[in-house]
Amino acid sequence: MIPRYTRPVMEKIWNERNEWQTMLNVEIAACEANAELGRIPKEAVEVIKAKADFDVDRIHEIDREINHDIIAFLTNVGEHVGDEAKYIHMGLTSTDVKDTGLNVQLKQASAVLLDDLQKLADVLKRRAVEFKHTPTIGRTHGVHAEPTTFGLKLLLWYSETLRNIDRMKRAADEMAVGKLSGAVGTYADIDPFVEQYVCKKLGLKPEIVATQVVQRDHHAEYVATLGVIAGVLSQMALEVRHLQRTEVREAEEYFSPKQKGSSAMPHKRNPVKSERICGMARLIQGYSLPAFEDIPLWHERDISHSSVERVILPDATIALDYILDQTTNLIDKLLVYPDKMMADMNLTGGLIYSPRVLLALVAKGAYRDTAYRWVQRNAMKRWLQGEDFYENLCKDEDVRKYLTPEEIKACFDYKPMLKHVDEIFARFGL
Repeated sequence: MIPRYTRPVMEKIWNERNEWQTMLNVEIAACEANAELGRIPKEAVEVIKAKADFDVDRIHEIDREINHDIIAFLTNVGEHVGDEAKYIHMGLTSTDVKDTGLNVQLKQASAVLLDDLQKLADVLKRRAVEFKHTPTIGRTHGVHAEPTTFGLKLLLWYSETLRNIDRMKRAADEMAVGKLSGAVGTYADIDPFVEQYVCKKLGLKPEIVATQVVQRDHHAEYVATLGVIAGVLSQMALEVRHLQRTEVREAEEYFSPKQKGSSAMPHKRNPVKSERICGMARLIQGYSLPAFEDIPLWHERDISHSSVERVILPDATIALDYILDQTTNLIDKLLVYPDKMMADMNLTGGLIYSPRVLLALVAKGAYRDTAYRWVQRNAMKRWLQGEDFYENLCKDEDVRKYLTPEEIKACFDYKPMLKHVDEIFARFGL
């Protein structure tokens, strides 16, 4: 991921120094375990722990010669440790170290993403309560439907975010596995105790059965979860983009005093943050396909997945961390215009109350389908000729048989349509 979209907290996890350090931690823990088994002198382990280090540039230098990054890493570590380096990597294969280290990094990244999600949830909760009873028009197919509240929009996103927290926890747990079982997963050259020891020390669970690799269904599920979360963020951002359109402008992104919207048009206030969120969500979701394609590998392992994961796993977590932070900021500073919401709710001249008129007719004994046609024909006169919906209902001979003008007028009130808002919020303890 390019620096523009990489926050420092994720850069520290995915930079090359931390990657090699994580693998070194795996190697040292394996040495400790082998010492417990009596396979390595405990004195040698102390020397290894004291001297083990590496230089990233030196690893690259060796790798250019031998074309194997893990061996280059081990060679460089050996240059620091000396003779005791002969005990490092005992019974392990490269992927034991790489896969286990990678999953430690993903564990670290998952913790950041969970913190991000909680911050977003807190902001959504606060702003949902703030606009709990702020009426606004609900739209279906982009067309005015029935009144809702802006708080309910935010509460919906809060609910989705709570589900995303649960999803992220499950995905993180699914990914928190380690594997130190040798070249084809049989523990031919290593005792299972080593795997158990290392995984416990690093906060992972041993993979119950493996080949040379941790099976990639873990990774596919993880990346797919990131894609679902990104989709929810895109939904929020897309709604803001719609509401910020000039013709609507019921809400809009915060626009700082020194901010500029266009190089050519000084009047522009563009939803650039929301558009960025939508765009990067597509990127994250796009990583799901190669993650799925990484599941089938030749026999006990090939490396077709390796080059893919070097890109998609850091990039997907970095990108999601970025847009989670962006979304939290978007919602926290979102400018909301209740007066415009009310004006837009009245834009159709009461057509949004057609369901209440229909139900009032049915309550008085009219056949529902017939009553629907009566209300619809008067609604169309408003849509097509701009005629007054209420007055036409009052003049309609069929409608007048069941409802008085006063009863029709009583239908033109949004408040009864929002009578259960408190009840919905109460489901969340709000």
